[in-house]
Amino acid sequence: MTKAVFLDRDGVINKKAPEGDYVTCWEDFKFLPDAVEAVARLNAAGFYVIVVTNQRCIARGLLTVPQLEIIHQRMLESLAANGARVDAIYYCPHEMEPICRCRKPAPGMILDAARDHGIELAASWMIGDSDIDIEAGKGAGCRTARLLDGSGGQGALSRRFRNNAELVADSLSDAARQILNREKHPGARNSSFRQARRIL
Repeated sequence: MTKAVFLDRDGVINKKAPEGDYVTCWEDFKFLPDAVEAVARLNAAGFYVIVVTNQRCIARGLLTVPQLEIIHQRMLESLAANGARVDAIYYCPHEMEPICRCRKPAPGMILDAARDHGIELAASWMIGDSDIDIEAGKGAGCRTARLLDGSGGQGALSRRFRNNAELVADSLSDAARQILNREKHPGARNSSFRQARRIL
């Protein structure tokens, strides 16, 4: 059985840009604390780690596809240099309207990744920091983990989202810890490094 952890990018792996802004160059990309270590722990536990990210900034003309892929390549290289691996990256470059099949909360990117990599979705997780991530994960048949935004009031947020997501966590590291505690069998997996790819 092939299982995966699907990760949103901004707010999960790296720091989100201020409201209304976007990460448009590598210099703007800042890993969140312990995110790299969390990815490495998921790798060691036998999960594929796949990023599924909405990148509306492409449709808005703020970033080109080659520029986004440079950012992702640098991210992959930084992860690899620290013993962590993302197996594939899927992104939606579209605007919110007209509605497409790949932009979260639609599950298209997750379904495509499952088809491409032979992933058992019922054994997999979607980790995100927004309602649309949780909706996409559930729509694909995954278990889900909701990250808190770190703005305070975490107890209330935890109660609010517990009914929607299987677990609530403070960070990617915390979500990985909780998932691995549930799995109870964090075995290792050897896999060749996969180049990032895109879904249009």
